[in-house]
Amino acid sequence: MDQKPAEYLTQSVVELCRFTRSNGLSGGLHRSLAALRAVKAVGTSDRESLRFALRAALCSSKAEWDLFDELFKAFEEQSQHTSKPGSGKQKTIVEGSGQRETPSQYLIGHDAGDEPEPEGKTAAGASVRERLVTVDFSHIPQNDLLRLEELSLRLLRQMSLRLSRRLESGHRPGPIDLRRTIRRNLAHGGEPIVLAFRNKKPQKNRLLIFLDVSGSMNAYSVFLLKFAYALQKHFRHVDTFLFSTSLVEISDALRARRLSDALVKLSQLAAGWSAGTKIGASLRELNRLHSRKLQAGSTIFMILSDGWDTGAPEVLAAELKAIHRRVRRVIWLNPLLGLADYEPVTRGMSAALPYIDVFAPAHNLVSLLALEKQL
Repeated sequence: MDQKPAEYLTQSVVELCRFTRSNGLSGGLHRSLAALRAVKAVGTSDRESLRFALRAALCSSKAEWDLFDELFKAFEEQSQHTSKPGSGKQKTIVEGSGQRETPSQYLIGHDAGDEPEPEGKTAAGASVRERLVTVDFSHIPQNDLLRLEELSLRLLRQMSLRLSRRLESGHRPGPIDLRRTIRRNLAHGGEPIVLAFRNKKPQKNRLLIFLDVSGSMNAYSVFLLKFAYALQKHFRHVDTFLFSTSLVEISDALRARRLSDALVKLSQLAAGWSAGTKIGASLRELNRLHSRKLQAGSTIFMILSDGWDTGAPEVLAAELKAIHRRVRRVIWLNPLLGLADYEPVTRGMSAALPYIDVFAPAHNLVSLLALEKQL
């Protein structure tokens, strides 16, 4: 192996190891060295063999094994994005090829058949992405639908990975991080002069998602369902319910390894798709049959609905008030808030507003990603 490519490969493996550690995998220098040996043994030409070798080197438990595939895919997508001309990231020219690549791109490589894009085409691609993340879900042209679905899953997966991090290093006193302490003090002959600490993040909240699939939500339900799937996949405690005129729990279906499998399971449920809307009655059913999932002080209750309710507003107000008293926060995501002239003046929405802590739009991908700061 030439000296330059060998340097790029080493740096790329180190970047991958840092990325996986910052997103939930354990390990240190010994695993990084094991990953380097594994990559040099299998090479980078076969993508599956490379992934299997890195997973074996970097994972030590079933949970890490399951998480690694998501992290590897996120790292791959990040590397492909930052390697494009005009991305603003630092680039390296691979000698003799005339092609710009980042060190991480050297490990991940290009998709089969990819060619370097001219400046104009790259700029056009960036503008398409900007348009897709801001367009209202109800106004998506049919020929953009597949591209938006792929983009939304990728960005929502990256958001949920950030939210699912368990531990972070810190400088405040806490449990000593022995591995980092040893590494930091190698220059001092191993004497523990500088201590490193590992601080636990605050315990994550439970999340209960309450998704409206009535007829008035047809244009938004599929995208909001994928949003729920992304959150369910990376949070330890998420319960998800669909409602229209009645309530159906879909938590188990959304735990499928692939979204396509989850959608197949959901298609077999009698969830009242495109039916009428009885928000108050559905909330009452939730309070009566699933109250144990509304654990006081630790549950974030998230409603995704346009607020159109055919039931009595007094029922909606009473049931949401009871929930508000028990949970940590009530978030209502309403796609209609994306309309410039929208006012929450319907009877149901007006009755619910006093018991809502966060009232936010959910009409496009940007509005969904903005929820990260609320979680």
